[in-house]
Amino acid sequence: MNIFEALQTFWFSTGAANFSLGQAVMIFIGLLLIYLGIKKQFEPLLLVPIGFGGILANVPVVELASTTLNRIVGTEIVTELGGFIGQIYGFGIETGIFPLLVFMGVGALTDFGPLIANPKTALLGAAAQFGIFTTLVGSLALSKYLGFLGFDFNLADAASIGIIGGADGPTAIFLSSKLSPHLLGAIAVAAYSYMAMVPIVQPPIMRLLTNKTEREIKMEQLRSVSKTERIIFPLAVLGICIILLPTATPLIGALMFGNLIKECGVMERLARAAQNEMINIVTILLGLAVGSKLSAGQFLTIRTVGILMLGLLAFAIGTATGILLAKLMNLFLRHPINPLIGAAGVSAVPMAARVANKVGKEANPQNYLLMHAMGPNVAGVIGSAVAAGVLLAVVPVFGG
Repeated sequence: MNIFEALQTFWFSTGAANFSLGQAVMIFIGLLLIYLGIKKQFEPLLLVPIGFGGILANVPVVELASTTLNRIVGTEIVTELGGFIGQIYGFGIETGIFPLLVFMGVGALTDFGPLIANPKTALLGAAAQFGIFTTLVGSLALSKYLGFLGFDFNLADAASIGIIGGADGPTAIFLSSKLSPHLLGAIAVAAYSYMAMVPIVQPPIMRLLTNKTEREIKMEQLRSVSKTERIIFPLAVLGICIILLPTATPLIGALMFGNLIKECGVMERLARAAQNEMINIVTILLGLAVGSKLSAGQFLTIRTVGILMLGLLAFAIGTATGILLAKLMNLFLRHPINPLIGAAGVSAVPMAARVANKVGKEANPQNYLLMHAMGPNVAGVIGSAVAAGVLLAVVPVFGG
């Protein structure tokens, strides 16, 4: 082989010679996610790893995002392990392990005290899940009437898209990995993007659906919750889930186990590990694994545009229904609740509760709604997991 042939062989092995336009676009999108995470601080713990994983997924030649690779050895085709982020995806996402470990850590970080002290706020967390099922129907309608444009979503796809409305990234990843793994990248990016944009998306909806008098409503201080109640609560929720909706027990079980080791008071070391080392490591790997699904062939489609639009619709409806139910409840309650806390029913913890508190303080500087908003906020975490369990139980029955 002469020098010219050697140089030619080297050139065709470089990334520059093998880049496609789609890969270049997706690398730009990965950089954009990293920018939003670092500069704008939009969910940096997830957007930065997802963006970096998306860049790696679009590196030509090496196929880092493949779960398996086929190599020709003599006359046989040998299947080998794929690229490293593909292996991470196969281990943690295909099996559903990563979202469950995240939920365990979330449980160890969550204080269910405000929900226990004011159980009626659980209804607001449930109402906020209305966006999930409304968007499911909307996805099917979009597929029926605009399917010829590429918006071809089946029931499983529609269910996976709808769960974005719960504003719960791990739940969205868990459900879409089971029902529509080919849409995982777009769904995960949409879910975490809208979670990050809670302070932007929610306030206009909150102001539109409430008047100044409603936003000024002050709520009574929550009662103190005993340690016994805190220990019984996760066990009771798990028991109800086992009896009524076993398909939700992976998520609910992980969440409640994490909360139990925090609240029992005799497992401080394990609680700290769940709150810190475990959830941090899994968050890194989860982000890279999700990013592995941001390859140009999977992401740059008209379906992705539909997912982003429907995800925003789901999130907006979930916010609105929580507020509207709070207003309806006030017609029957002796001590009215501030409707703003209904917007916290989406499970973006604790950001949605902070936004409700901020908008309330704008109307009345003496209004402190944070702890009250945490009730529907943590109820939303449970609600989104229950909604995922319902979809996992129902969708296969109707053929996905």
